[in-house]
Amino acid sequence: MSDQRLHPNLALESHGPVEVLRVDREEALGALNFEIQEALGDYAAALPSRKDEVRVVILTGTGRGFVAGADIGGYHGAGQTVFDDFQRRSRQTFDAIANAPQATICAVNGYALGGGFELAMCCDFILVNEKTKLGLPEIKLGLLPGGGGTQRLPRLVGPMRAKEILMTGRMITAAEAVAYGAALEACAPDVLMPRAMEFAQQLAAQAPVALREAKRVVEDGLDTALSAGLTMEQRVLGSLFATDDGKEGIAAFMEKRDPDFKGR
Repeated sequence: MSDQRLHPNLALESHGPVEVLRVDREEALGALNFEIQEALGDYAAALPSRKDEVRVVILTGTGRGFVAGADIGGYHGAGQTVFDDFQRRSRQTFDAIANAPQATICAVNGYALGGGFELAMCCDFILVNEKTKLGLPEIKLGLLPGGGGTQRLPRLVGPMRAKEILMTGRMITAAEAVAYGAALEACAPDVLMPRAMEFAQQLAAQAPVALREAKRVVEDGLDTALSAGLTMEQRVLGSLFATDDGKEGIAAFMEKRDPDFKGR
């Protein structure tokens, strides 16, 4: 394992094909200021060029908070231009995470509110500490989410439940998040990161090209008609059959051995 700092409040650990990106701002419950947002966005923007090196990314936080939203202190007294610039940069960062070719897991260790919940929803999988709370409380400030909350949450939990969460601003429990489809599973606090790493290693062991294509086909299919999605699925399957990994996977199955995938 190796680790480095991308920013004083952003730590990166490498575990072979798995990287753990940790928001480390415990005193502020992980609240995102402009500088952390910039560093997070720069990391995410580089992920496509590192797809052969990194197969899975785990995003997590420190202490009682994962990311308890944006740093509201940065809004107070700010002009419209400053506010709008922060929101545009947030959109770039969140979109870069959502569009990363790698499989992404958010291990929500504590409060995930506002931009923190939105950040989690940019990931492919959300695992939660069973004691944590999630929510989009922006309406209590006379605002609405600006990092995808009004769009990604309905796609996870359905429009009626999403409107209830958005329009009341209430926090939901970890158990509710799982029941609503906003999280994959809830774990005891001391089990969360080991479980996230176990899951990440399971994903990283798959054929790399097929892993990336599985993510892409699902995401692209959500925005197209079923017939077009089915055509895309078969086209991608045919291209995977032609890869070295496709041939290796079939051969390993027939020979009753573990496959040795090379990512090509």
